Amino acid sequence: MITVHHLNNSRSQRILWMLEELGVPYEIKRYERERSMQAPASLRAVHPLGKSPVITDGDKTLAESGAILEYLAETYGGGRFAPAAGTPERLHYTYFMHYAEGSLMPLLFMKLVFGKLPERVPFFMRPVARAIAKGADKTLLGPQITNHFAFLEGELGKREWFAGREFSAADIQMSFPLEAAAARSPLFARLPKLKAFVDRIQARPAYKRAVEKGGAYEILK
Repeated sequence: MITVHHLNNSRSQRILWMLEELGVPYEIKRYERERSMQAPASLRAVHPLGKSPVITDGDKTLAESGAILEYLAETYGGGRFAPAAGTPERLHYTYFMHYAEGSLMPLLFMKLVFGKLPERVPFFMRPVARAIAKGADKTLLGPQITNHFAFLEGELGKREWFAGREFSAADIQMSFPLEAAAARSPLFARLPKLKAFVDRIQARPAYKRAVEKGGAYEILK
C-alpha cells in the first residue's frame, strides 16, 4: 500500500491526483502547516528535508513531485501518463516535468515573497519594503512571468496537452504553478489557452476525487 504523506495546501495534492488517475490504492497520512506556514517537524521523520510531498511504497521512500510522478507512471502506469521513449511527445513531457518547478515556480514564489514583504517588516520599514517589492516586480519578476505565460500560451496553441494529444503526468506537474497563477495573477484572464487548461484539469473526475480526499485546497494564499 502506498502512503502519501500529505501536507495541506501543498504540492502533495498532485500526488493524490495522480494516484486517482491511476486507480492505485493508497492511504493518506495528514500533516498540517504550522502558523508560519511551514511543514511540521514530524515530516522529518519520513524524509530528512521535512517537506511534502513524500510517499512510501514498501521499502521505498520518495520525495519531490516530479520524481514521484515519474515513479508512479513507470511503476503503475502500464504505458499510460507518459509518452513512449524516443518520441517528440516524450521530449515535451520531460521538459515540462522539469520546467514546472525548475523555471516557473521559483518566479511565482519570489513574486509571492516580495508581495508579502511589506506586511512582514516593522511598520516604520514598510515604505522601503514596498519600494523594494515594487522595483523587483517591475524590473525582474513581472517581465519574466509575462514572458513565461506567453511561452506557455503558445505551447498550448500547438497541442491540447503539454506533452501532446494525450493527457500525461506532465500536465499534473504543471497544474500547481498554473493554478497558483490563475488564483493570483490578473494576466491569466488574457490567456485563454492556459485558462482552458486549468478548467479542463479541474473538471477531471480524478482531480475532483483527489481534492475531496486531500481536503480544502488553497494554493499560495
